[in-house]
Amino acid sequence: MTAEISLDISDVSGSFPAFRVALVVVDGLAIPAGRPPLLEAFIEETVARVARDLAGIDLADVPELTAWRQTYRGFGVKKTSYRSSVERLLKNIQRGGGLPRVNALVDAYNAISACYRMPIGADDLDRVAPPLAFRHERPGDTFVALGDAAATPDPPQAGEVVYADAEKCLCRRWNWYQDARSAIASHTTRAVLTVQTLADDDSGLQKAASHLTDLIGACTGARARWAVARAAAPLVAVSRE
Repeated sequence: MTAEISLDISDVSGSFPAFRVALVVVDGLAIPAGRPPLLEAFIEETVARVARDLAGIDLADVPELTAWRQTYRGFGVKKTSYRSSVERLLKNIQRGGGLPRVNALVDAYNAISACYRMPIGADDLDRVAPPLAFRHERPGDTFVALGDAAATPDPPQAGEVVYADAEKCLCRRWNWYQDARSAIASHTTRAVLTVQTLADDDSGLQKAASHLTDLIGACTGARARWAVARAAAPLVAVSRE
């Protein structure tokens, strides 16, 4: 049986016309217990290259990160503690911490995120209630931060941009931090990912999404399909099995 997973960015594309996102739907995941050699090698290569490229560089001067900082300010985020997910990854590499080890799927998309300097997130498709949207917060939105053992409700603030499904926020402050209720686990068999950019065209995004799906397929045996949402075509849908 096939169905479609849709993503709508129309609520934010008017104010942030450069925003583009690849919606990636993955079926047939078999996440291995450890990192396959192919993934381990790619992570080592990526970490080494990023560390070399960012040595002595102020992250505020990295164009991709500067664009996200400006976008965050555009919807009211002023605290420096709130940065895009890709900035946190690059900062950790720059400081010598490498990339976190979670599971093969998460490790793969984190490596692609660092490689292409694009925020990437993933959710367990069986724990998501489509349709999906990048939109401004709404009354009644809920959020529980990943890693919060107390599961403390932490709803978004007025005017905040969130990534959400029909029932809850999947990520606060656009791509800052993920909700716990749809997190990828070792037993996840289906997932939905977003690859995000503020670039002027689709070329880099298409390359990143293609690389991501190839890497996930090689590491987990999964099948992936994807489509790009942009200001000119803000609603996209991808079939799932």
